[in-house]
Amino acid sequence: MSDSEQITGSAPVVSALAQPVKPAEQDLVDLDVPACPEMVQAISASHAVETHQLRESLERRAADQRLRDEMARYDFSGERYQQFENELARYGMSVLRGWMYTGYIFKLAATRKLFLAPTDAELEELYRDSDAREELATMTVALALPRFRQRALVEGGWLYEGGASLPTYFMGACLFIFPNEFRRRRAQQKRWSRALAQEAIMLDPDAGITADLESQALGRIRVRDDLRRAGERTRAIVALTIDGYSQEEIAELLGEPSVRAVEGALYRWRKIEQQYAPEGGISREQHGR
Repeated sequence: MSDSEQITGSAPVVSALAQPVKPAEQDLVDLDVPACPEMVQAISASHAVETHQLRESLERRAADQRLRDEMARYDFSGERYQQFENELARYGMSVLRGWMYTGYIFKLAATRKLFLAPTDAELEELYRDSDAREELATMTVALALPRFRQRALVEGGWLYEGGASLPTYFMGACLFIFPNEFRRRRAQQKRWSRALAQEAIMLDPDAGITADLESQALGRIRVRDDLRRAGERTRAIVALTIDGYSQEEIAELLGEPSVRAVEGALYRWRKIEQQYAPEGGISREQHGR
């Protein structure tokens, strides 16, 4: 949806680009030299652009103020606010995905002393993997919306005089949330990698502690295939185990009668899957009889 689209019957809801516009460098003018017509024309054109941009900013913030006052009459709830929130969420996700795609979001975070130091692999993933961008954008926006509502609207943190439009202010809230979500996802990825490596060793005891990257990759493939063969209950238990949940947490989440029931399910799954190991054991056909 474009920034100029409106909610029926009111001022534009999302009308500003969140990415700051870098001001153009001013031409150096030697005041001792008489201004030529071309210079006068260039300066006049520059001032005209700045005046136009200022007028647009004032009009946009005035429209946002009217919108904010209208939503305040209904205590920032109901259908009117829901429409506004939906538009804001779509806008926020679009901007965040773009920032992640280019890596610009890490530069913005650094300006707020939020240093994430992404690795080349993490930057590459966000550049190539739309699902990764979607996941991070969705979580960031979901957490930023209630914060924005409370602080910017209910508590009056956003002001017409502040110089930012409502969408730009919202992107500031997203930028505050994003670092924690990025770190959370980074930690989750590390847990998955460790768990998959451990599962690879359990399924292939000869791999040893010093299993190389190839062994870990093969382990991931094998665990994925193993889960396809498991029943629904076992798949859930194994998946939660790989995701770093304790057996006590798994028992509570899945309604298992005890921790020993979870341990038993994992033990049986490992014993069965060891039979599929390439070193020996019965074949899949024999196992299925």
